[in-house]
This record gives sequence, C-alpha cells and structure tokens, in this order.
Amino acid sequence: MFQQLVPVNKARHAATRIKQIEGFGFASQFHIASVMVHEFARASAIYPVVFLEDKAQDEFRPVALMGLEQGENLFVDANGKWAASYVPAIIRRYPFALASTGQEGQFTVCIDEGSELVNQTDGVALFDDKGEPSSAIENVKRYLGELQQMDTFTRAFSKYFAEHNLFTPLNMRVRQGEQARNITGCYVVNEERLNNLSNDRFLELREKRYLPAVYAHLVSLAQIERLMQLKEERGTKDQPSLN
Repeated sequence: MFQQLVPVNKARHAATRIKQIEGFGFASQFHIASVMVHEFARASAIYPVVFLEDKAQDEFRPVALMGLEQGENLFVDANGKWAASYVPAIIRRYPFALASTGQEGQFTVCIDEGSELVNQTDGVALFDDKGEPSSAIENVKRYLGELQQMDTFTRAFSKYFAEHNLFTPLNMRVRQGEQARNITGCYVVNEERLNNLSNDRFLELREKRYLPAVYAHLVSLAQIERLMQLKEERGTKDQPSLN
C-alpha cells in the first residue's frame, strides 16, 4: 500500500498538505486489507475475513479479502468509488501509518510521500505557521493511537488461536460460471476443533471477549461466493490466487 513511508517531522514537512480522500483509486490494486478484531462484525457482512501466515514475524494476521488475485480490488469501481458500506480502517487512515521507534511501546507517525494526496499546495496543512503540529496531525495521532491499541488486542487474539492449534488451511471449492475454482493460501478457525474445546477453554475464550469475533469470521466465509459473483460481473477470466 505504501510507496515511500517516512516519519513526519516539521523540518521535512513544514509546508506539506494533505488532500481529502475523494476516491479510492489508490486502493484499486489491493486484494487484501489487514483488519482488526474490532472490525470483524462490520467487515464480515461484506468481505471474507481470513488469516494469512506471516512466517517472517511468526504470526497469523487477519485480512479482509477484496479480490481473488493480486492486483484486483473488486470493491473499487472505474471511478474510484468504494462499492461497499464499510471501508477497512487501514485504508481509511491512508496516507498515514504508525511505525515502531525500536523501543517497546513507542511509535512514530509516518506519511507516504509517494501518495498523490501529499502535496504542498492543496489540502490541510500538517504544521501551522509557527511550526507547531496542526489540529489535523493531532487528530491523526489520536486515531492512529486508537488503532494501535486495537492492533495489540488483535495480535493477542491471533497468537492465542495459533498457540491452541485452532487455525487450519482454507480449502474451498466454488463455482464461477461453469468453472469450479479452488480458493487456497489462507487460514480459518477450525470449527470442529472450536466445538471440541473443553468447557474451561471455551469459558476462557468468552472471558477474553474473543467469541463474537470468531463467529463473525466464520460467518464471513460465505462472502467468498460474493467475490466470485463480483468477479464474474466484471467479466474477468483470471485464475484466483491468494499467494
């Protein structure tokens, strides 16, 4: 998603302005978007929510599928309009992101200088005439801070399910027109293992407030059929791939 992510500072960005997002053309080639547990309820009504394994970080992370192959976002039309009622937070926060400073629990606000939203003539200024952070950047800091807290909860959620062997590879066969396609390359919560948990373990899930997200995730898998329909409507014939 990000092309040139750098920390925000007044020396470098004193004259930088951010245009308001009026379209989502920048996301037209994003076939996945990271989502947090707190988004599962709304996202599951539109997108399949699955998990990808990040071997470099030795963790699983939840994502919303917006396309069935790389470079394909079935929810952004030719005019850059988002054709769904919910846009994942990671896309709404663009072109900003948080990056670790290297110290535990410390983060810095970064901006994608490669974004067409970033310029020096139009939009909201990041710093005022005195070189102090504007209200816009303060709002961004607050929003990103809230997202970071949600991300911490989400990482704990994924770690718990991985440690208790509750993830399983998704192997789903769906039809597109007259052709059958296999959807692979991601993971889901194994419903049989979930149902066979001990009473104590199940109560632990409830106490951790994980259960609503688990069920939202499982229900969301039916949205894979919706992706196939959207793809067919666009008249594409490419082979799905989530790798």
